[in-house]
Amino acid sequence: MTGPPPPPEAQDQDEQAQGADVRDDAEVVAQSLEHPELFARLYDQYAPDIHRYVTRRLGDGPADDITADTFLTAFRIRARYDLTRPNARPWLYGIAGNLIGKQRRAEVRALKALARTGHDPVAASWVEDTDRRVAAQGPLAGALASLSAGDRHVLLLVAWAELTYVEVSEALDIPVGTVRSRLNRARRKVRSALGADPAFTLDATEVV
Repeated sequence: MTGPPPPPEAQDQDEQAQGADVRDDAEVVAQSLEHPELFARLYDQYAPDIHRYVTRRLGDGPADDITADTFLTAFRIRARYDLTRPNARPWLYGIAGNLIGKQRRAEVRALKALARTGHDPVAASWVEDTDRRVAAQGPLAGALASLSAGDRHVLLLVAWAELTYVEVSEALDIPVGTVRSRLNRARRKVRSALGADPAFTLDATEVV
């Protein structure tokens, strides 16, 4: 014979206990397979950073949709997450990067417009003073537009998302050596266009 259902207070305590011993993102993902509501922790922790990164790449309009789609996709495929990786941040940036990649023509058009005119809606949507300073430089936009999609992804994940080489490797599912070669190639083009802008010419010791 079963007893009566637990009172709401007991249910709340059970929900708190389910996530009380979670130590890292991998455990959040693992436990969310049985308790889907726990996945909201990753959204709360990482959505603002993902939204800021997408805004820098594509502007405010697409940022809302891509951020939402990033976490919807992550939730849908969470059973495939590599639980040996305690930090889900690179995984989420990788998903966001794939979604951004589907709009790469729009991104390149915006960068070329900025290079020509010095103003673009994407640049205008950036809210940090540093970004306004960098975006005002047409040569930078031109250099970014000239990069291959792969090189641009690597450069901006390091410069704007502040991922390490290893994290970029995880995000894009490419070897660390490929990250280094793409980043070096992208930096050469940016240096040629700008000189040595510290936002895009970080020393290797700063990102490993």
